[in-house]
Amino acid sequence: MVDVATQFAVENLLARYVHALDDDRLEEWPGFFTDPCLYKIISAENYRRSLPIGVIYADSQGMLRDRVSALREANVFEPHRYRHLVTSTLIVDSDSGLVTARSNYQVVRIMQDGRASLFSTGVYIDRISLAGPAPRFAEKLVVFDNELIDTLLAIPL
Repeated sequence: MVDVATQFAVENLLARYVHALDDDRLEEWPGFFTDPCLYKIISAENYRRSLPIGVIYADSQGMLRDRVSALREANVFEPHRYRHLVTSTLIVDSDSGLVTARSNYQVVRIMQDGRASLFSTGVYIDRISLAGPAPRFAEKLVVFDNELIDTLLAIPL
């Protein structure tokens, strides 16, 4: 059993994380992570087979900030936004201030013309540090179910 305060802290972190992405507050995104950290978007097949290759990989807040900078200043992509739906979070392990949690997610992509479509489904596998003033992701694996990922994957999931 996990205490209520830990469960709330973990779920609150996830809620703040997806709201920042959905509200286009991408500059806040690196602050949800420890430094160093691991952020990886990887297919379910590669994850199951323990293949390390992901679609997006970052291992520091600096790499996350570079990603945001590239999105704002260099990358060219059709304007769109996300709406995340995240299930209740299951804490699967807790040891020495580090919590491992799993949450299922769906991301709906909304295009500039108003079209909306299911963009990605999968599971977040998170290692969350409870040290410091606020919980932060030490590791966030976004394991997507889709066989293929759209080339328009620009915004973090």
